[in-house]
Order: sequence, then C-alpha cells, then structure tokens
Amino acid sequence: MKFQSYRLIRFLNNLAVYVVLTFFALIMLFPFLYMLSTSFKLPADTFRYPPRMLPRDPVSVTVTGYKDPLPLYYIEVDGVKKEFALAKSNIKVGTFAPAENLSASVERYLSEVSPTGGAMDQKTVAVNGKEEKLYDVTVDGQVVPMILLSQTTVGEFIDPQNPEIKAYQNVRLSQPVENLSWHPENYNAVIELQGLDRALTNTALVTILVVIGQLITSILGGYAFARLKFPGRDTVFVFYLGTIMIPFVMLIVPLYQLMVLIGWTDHLAALIIPWIFTAYGTFLMRQHFITFPKEIEEAALLDGASRFTILKDIIIPASVPALATQATFTFLYAWNSFIWPLVIINVGNEKNHVLTLALNVLRGRASDTPNLILAGAAIAIIPPLIVFILGQRFFVESVASSGVKG
Repeated sequence: MKFQSYRLIRFLNNLAVYVVLTFFALIMLFPFLYMLSTSFKLPADTFRYPPRMLPRDPVSVTVTGYKDPLPLYYIEVDGVKKEFALAKSNIKVGTFAPAENLSASVERYLSEVSPTGGAMDQKTVAVNGKEEKLYDVTVDGQVVPMILLSQTTVGEFIDPQNPEIKAYQNVRLSQPVENLSWHPENYNAVIELQGLDRALTNTALVTILVVIGQLITSILGGYAFARLKFPGRDTVFVFYLGTIMIPFVMLIVPLYQLMVLIGWTDHLAALIIPWIFTAYGTFLMRQHFITFPKEIEEAALLDGASRFTILKDIIIPASVPALATQATFTFLYAWNSFIWPLVIINVGNEKNHVLTLALNVLRGRASDTPNLILAGAAIAIIPPLIVFILGQRFFVESVASSGVKG
C-alpha cells in the first residue's frame, strides 16, 4: 500500500514538472511560431486586431449580374446569421430630427434628402445656441425640415442566391467570411524584392569558411598548447586567452584600418579571414585535449607515428563532441554577425550582402508589409535553428565526457 502511494505521488510530481516545463516551453516558442505563421499571411491579415495565430483569407463569391467576385460577410437577418455578399460600400446614412423635437429621429440615406431652400440658399435654425442646416426629409409622405444629428457609412449586402434580398450594415463592424490559407509565395516575393538568394549564398559561404577555419586553427593551437612543450607556452596561452576580455567595439577601428590598408573593404574576405582565429576555440580544444590519455599518444609515438598522424587519426576522431560544439557555436556567431558586416560592407553593394544586412535593408523597403519582413527573418533563423537541433546531442556527449577521466 505504501509502495503504491509512493508511486502515485512520484507520478503526480513528474506530471506537474512536465506540465510546468511544457507551459514555459510554449511561452518561449510562441514568438517563433507567430513569426512563422505571419510569414504566410497576406498584408491585410497582419494588421488585423485582435491578432490571430493562423493565416486566413477572405472568401469571395461570384454573383449573377456582377462582373467581379464579391467578398462575403456574416450578416444577421431575422435573428439568423447568414453569408451575404458586399455589393456596395460607403453608402452614407444620416440621422435626422426636427429642431423642436430631437428625440423623434429617423434614419435616411443622404441621397434621399435635399437641403431646405436649395443648395445655394440652404436654410438654418438655431439649436442650443448653434446654427444648424435644415434638410427636407420625407416622413409618411410628408416633407419635414430636419437637422442632421449624425452620419455614418454602411454597405449594401445581397444574398448570393437571390440578389433581390438586401441588407444594410456597417462594413467595418461586419465579420468577413474567411478560410484558413497559406501563402508560401511570400518567400519568393521577399527573395525577389531584396535578392535574399544572393545574401543567403554569401552568408552560407562566409559561415562555412569561418567554421572550417576556426576548427583548423583551434585544433592546431589547442593541441600545441596541450601537448607540445616549448619555452613560454603557458605565458603565451594566458596572454592569448586574455584577448577574450577585449570588447569587440575596441577592435572595430583598428581592424577597419587594417582592412583598408590591405584593400579588403567591401569584400567577403574581410568577413572571413579575421575571424578564423579564436581564443575561445583554442581554449576549448586545449581543455579537451588535456583530458585525452597520454598513454595512447606515447604508444603511437613508439610505433613511429608523427604528431600530425596522431592528431589526424587518433585524437580528432575521438573529439567529435567537442568539435561539434565548437562548430555549432561558430556557426551561430558567423551566421548572425551584423555589426562587422555593417561596417565593412557598403550598403549599396548588394552582391556582397549577407543576410543580416539584407534584412536591415528589407526592414525599410517592406515596412508596410510585415509578412515579407517576417518571411525574411524566418529564412535567416531556420538554418541555424536546424544546426542547433542537430548539434544538441553532441553538447550532451561533450558535457558527459568532460566528467570522465582517462
């Protein structure tokens, strides 16, 4: 009995933990999901209030006697909600009342009334100390001079099956008939508008070369600091590691001057070569190589293997989790880099733009179409998200292996 109670309590505790974690996970995922769904919407749907998660398109219907399809709206007729087509909009309706009895108001279309005394010499009357214009309004077959209390606009809605059946209602306050729909052509539109295909290619090229370059320099530097003995090794490593503490903003001006001297401004080489050396990556690889058993290396050296052979055939294959971790972090940094490309690449040189620069320009060009801006953001976010998901298991392996001593 106690064992069953313990199992029940444990199950409830685990269930509560999963519910709480799921709740916060959904909160964290909601902005991304909303961005993704909005990228498939029409511009008008993105400005709807209150905002909606899923994209919807208005439904239109072909009505006999009308050349173009008419949009459908929900109209309440005799207490029943029906689907009516909007035939006319912006029909002006006024509320009129006699000056001596403002409570006796009637509604008329402005086209059905005329100014009292004519348009050139319209009569007026004083109401509450204010001069009001008079209009001739027909009530029960008699023309009664009245003042205009208020006016609004309505639409003329007709039954698609029987156009003779009409209803009048405020169009803005009417609910349109809509269906769930998707517009993947938004992605084609944003690519054609800003040339994101070229920016995507440039970003992929820069990112891949930076990742490969950092892996090579980090592996060689990390192995040298971990295994090779040379004078001043630890001192050099401490100074090299200390460069991590230098803020990037302090490096922008001297690095830019160096690029001007070399002639790499406005070239993709300036986005690649300066970033293939990383103190963080060297530190990560050094710490990983230190944990590698020395006995294996000594046995390989006795068998005549060179340092390069040991590194290539023994250490690197055994360091996949650490390399994947380094590659993932480098990929995310290089892919999302913005400040340095903004400084070194001219905004007008679109052929050398990376995604972050292209999105910055797109923000101005497509300011009235947020669906296109979010489509561009999705193009920029999805690749690193996929890389992070694929590399996640290597993080776990790296953390787990870091606690195992050889």
